[in-house]
Amino acid sequence: MKVGILGASGFIGRHLSAALRARGDDVVSGSLREPAAAAHQMATCDAVVNLAGEPVAQRWTKSSKERMEASRTSVPRAFLDALSEFDARPLAYVSASAVGYYGTSESAHFTEQSPPGTDFLAQLCVAWEREAQRAAELGMRVSCVRTGFALGSDGGAMAKILPPFKLGAGGPLASGQQWHSWIHIDDVVGIYVHALDGATGVLNATAPNPVRNKLFTKELGTLLHRPTFFKVPSAAIAAVLGEGAYVVTEGQYVLPQRTVSTGYAFRFSSIHEALRDLLSSRK
Repeated sequence: MKVGILGASGFIGRHLSAALRARGDDVVSGSLREPAAAAHQMATCDAVVNLAGEPVAQRWTKSSKERMEASRTSVPRAFLDALSEFDARPLAYVSASAVGYYGTSESAHFTEQSPPGTDFLAQLCVAWEREAQRAAELGMRVSCVRTGFALGSDGGAMAKILPPFKLGAGGPLASGQQWHSWIHIDDVVGIYVHALDGATGVLNATAPNPVRNKLFTKELGTLLHRPTFFKVPSAAIAAVLGEGAYVVTEGQYVLPQRTVSTGYAFRFSSIHEALRDLLSSRK
């Protein structure tokens, strides 16, 4: 299969590219900085994966939120409009999305069937997926992968979390009661491959066993043989992320119900096993 990946240089893109090449697929790396050029590059591919987007893990300001919106709505729209000009087009379009679609909650459980939340990130995900669905009008099979708290040994959240923990300065974030709908990078990649191989519609890329931040913190500290006494107050998180701090301090409990029902088998369902694997791979 010839697979085009938009945003291939990112954390997930690097791992997905390597996995596809390892199984013999031809990978074409692209960028959405110039949507028309990207369309020309991707037109001859069998499938396109769109991982491109302004990072959400930054301080939210008016300008950063505008960049987040544009990179997930007007830019992919321009790409698909340009792609529509080609007679030969990819057969499948797999778009990134996020579990932020559901909003935040300490008590609710969410699956792919749950309605969207009402906050900024939830509505951004709604608009993001709406643009992705336009690919169906071009005769393409569409999948949207709603990814949770992705964990890897060479990027993602772990790259920011590990340094203070290794120094013995790690600890719970805010109340520590918020849920982490986490997932090992190998399973993120596995679900994207699952979508490329035929799974359609919405797929939650989250492990079947979410954990509260306190448990995540305890497991990481135990595996690193470090104390985890230094609680990070909500005010400190807000100082870094601004309005976006609620995504970290409130969290959500998301289950991959449809992902499993379409035949995907998780490699890592336990946070202990996932963290142990990731930490051993850094040695």
